[in-house]
Amino acid sequence: MSERKDDPQPTDLPKIGAPATRALNGAGYTRLEQLTQATEAELMALHGFGPKALRILKEALAARGLALKG
Repeated sequence: MSERKDDPQPTDLPKIGAPATRALNGAGYTRLEQLTQATEAELMALHGFGPKALRILKEALAARGLALKG
């Protein structure tokens, strides 16, 4: 788990790049488990979120036995 001093919300999201992280945070996703409620299409529709970030998140979810919705 990583925490930044300027970000009061703890996160366990993997490193996916600043634009993709900002896109997820802006949509209210700060924890990996929250992504089980999101579809691939919903994530890809976020400005700043792309295929590489999606792949990394799917791998991180799979490592925990989790998956995106649908």
